Amino acid sequence: MPDARVKLGDFGEQVAAGYLQRQGYTLVARKWRCALGELDLVMRDGATLVFVEVRTRRGQPGGVAEASVGAAKQARLSALAYTFLETHSLPDSTLWRIDVVAVDVERSGRVARVNHIRDAVEEA
Repeated sequence: MPDARVKLGDFGEQVAAGYLQRQGYTLVARKWRCALGELDLVMRDGATLVFVEVRTRRGQPGGVAEASVGAAKQARLSALAYTFLETHSLPDSTLWRIDVVAVDVERSGRVARVNHIRDAVEEA
């Protein structure tokens, strides 16, 4: 049985995927893994491939979730994006970006806030 942290992360990913789909995005992959790590969500926004890092926090509203994506995590996300593109033999002309979706969850389990940050990570 998954621990509470894994369950919270899975819940946040479901919330983020649903939120983005309501914005018109299409889900391409969830929990895509390779030797470097995992991409939480891969979505399509029109012609653009969007790699989404989901940060979920319980009981800590006010930007704590998105602030947890530091320089090391940003570098890893860029490396993962390039690996995804290469693994899927996508052309160099493929439009892509990395977004962050922060999900704040109240202690009761209710979603308090979803904050979508487009282009949250600069291409490395």
